[in-house]
Amino acid sequence: MYYQECGAAFVDIGEEKNAFLHIKDVLPKASELTGNKNEKMGKSDIKKYVRVGMPIIVQVKKDKNETKGARISTDLNIAGKYTALIPNSKFITISSKIEDKEEINRLKEIVKNNSSENNGFIIRTAAKNKTEKEIIEDIKHVEALFNKIKNNSQDQNKDELIPKKLYEAGGIINKVLLGLIDTIDKITVNNEKIYNFINEEYGNSKVTINLENNKNLFTEDTINQLEKLKNRKIWLNCGGFITIDKTEALTAIDVNTGKYTGKDTLEKTVLKVNEEATIEIAKQIKLRDIGGIIIIDYIDMEEKEDEDKIVNLLEKELKKDRAKTQVIGFTPLHLLEMTRKHFCNN
Repeated sequence: MYYQECGAAFVDIGEEKNAFLHIKDVLPKASELTGNKNEKMGKSDIKKYVRVGMPIIVQVKKDKNETKGARISTDLNIAGKYTALIPNSKFITISSKIEDKEEINRLKEIVKNNSSENNGFIIRTAAKNKTEKEIIEDIKHVEALFNKIKNNSQDQNKDELIPKKLYEAGGIINKVLLGLIDTIDKITVNNEKIYNFINEEYGNSKVTINLENNKNLFTEDTINQLEKLKNRKIWLNCGGFITIDKTEALTAIDVNTGKYTGKDTLEKTVLKVNEEATIEIAKQIKLRDIGGIIIIDYIDMEEKEDEDKIVNLLEKELKKDRAKTQVIGFTPLHLLEMTRKHFCNN
């Protein structure tokens, strides 16, 4: 480990490039709602928390790329189907997509009464309307995982200081299955290692898991759908289209009438294209896992009421997205501004 000024450190995790550890990913969370987002880090010295030669348990928040090492955190998050365990935390928080107050109170009480001391929890969207038994089983599952991680770390020879992988969460496969397993009837995989992982993690669920070793599972239709995700222009059923352009700072999405002329008034024609575009935009940003600032340039609408309809429709469609999203609304220039957190980095 070595330091970058006082606000960050580089940590050897056994990869070619050292991992990056920022002070905000070391300090205990200050707020139940915002974590350390609003805290001033300038006066905090990371050397007070981690030292050269000190073994620490970290979790990868963001994978390495061609130029940078992985982004890591000592603030662990052990995800289950309905809950996520935050060790050494006093907070129990709940997904903002669960809005019913009675359900919020019910879920918080279940977690509070059935979790170990000094363990905080995030209650996931999938927990909504689940039985007490299902929630408790999930709590015990993630706590058992954390105990396994702790035991693996204690087996490490402290004198050798050799980086060791303590637990692998299954990557994007597990992240997808965590929230969808209850809605899936059958899973087919063509890789024995992945099959064994899914079978071990989800073998007790109602889903049927099949292994077709080394078989090509992609049909022509599947390949065509994947190819569409690379296209800048996406045609709508009505004849209009949207274009998606990603830049360093943001993603710009433009809506056009295209071939659609419509038989109604201009206002109704514009609204119809914008509504269909909204449904497709929500779908595309989810499939492409677009994150950060997103600016949507709709076809100009004369009526404020129509803009409100579009905002409401977009918010409704985004509820189908498991990633965290926020619709800011239309700017004075009549551009719709929203943000989305990458699902793969959640």
